[in-house]
Amino acid sequence: MNRKKIELIGDAHISNTIETPLREDAFEKSDNEKIENIQHHFSEIMKELGLDLTDDSLSGTPYRVAKMYVKELFYGLNPKNRPKISTFDNKYGYQKMLVEHNITIDSSCEHHFLPIVGTAHVGYIPKNKVVGLSKINRLVDYYSHRPQVQERLCLQILKDLQQTLETKDVIVVVSAKHLCVSSRGIKDKSSFTTTIEYGGQFIEPSLRNEFFGIIKKTMSDLFFG
Repeated sequence: MNRKKIELIGDAHISNTIETPLREDAFEKSDNEKIENIQHHFSEIMKELGLDLTDDSLSGTPYRVAKMYVKELFYGLNPKNRPKISTFDNKYGYQKMLVEHNITIDSSCEHHFLPIVGTAHVGYIPKNKVVGLSKINRLVDYYSHRPQVQERLCLQILKDLQQTLETKDVIVVVSAKHLCVSSRGIKDKSSFTTTIEYGGQFIEPSLRNEFFGIIKKTMSDLFFG
C-alpha cells in the first residue's frame, strides 16, 4: 500500500474478519528469537531518529521495547496464552442477568501502536453453565493484549464467551480513550469511543435497557467524575 492510499484510508477500520490478522508462520519463532530480532530493528529506528544508543539511559531501550512487545503488550496474539476458562454446572438454576463491571482495557491500536485505555462491561444470562467471575476479566485482558481495533475487540470477547458458556445470551460494552486520537491527529483530549455487541435474549430492547441501567452509573463515574 503506497503512502497516498495510507493517508486516504486514515484510521478507517477496513478489516473484513473478527480474527486478528496473523501470518501462517506467526509462531514458528520462539519468543526469545522475536525479542532478539525486534531489539535489532528498534535499534535501527532509534538511530534513524538521531538518538545516541551509547548513552546509558538509551542503551537498554531496544531490548526493553522488544521484551515489552512480545511478553507484555502483545502476549494475547499467541493462542497458547489464552486463559483456561473453566465452566461449572449451573446447579443453583440462576437464570437472571449477571454483570461484571468496569474490567480494565489496556490495549494498543493496530494503526499506530498507541494505547487504548478504558473499561469493558460484560453481562450474560446463564443456561446450563456458569463461569468464575475472574475468568471474564482474564479473557478481556487476553484479547486486549494484541494490536486491536475496538470493534474487533468487542466481538472477540463476545464470540469467545458465547462459545465457552454455550449460550448466545451475552452482551459486551467497551468504552475507551484512544491515544492515536488524543496525542496525534486531531489531538482531542476528552473524547472516548463506545462499542456494543450482543446476541440471544439481549436482542430485546427491555433487557438491553436493564443492562445499560446497571452499568450507567459506572460509566458516568468513570468518564465524568
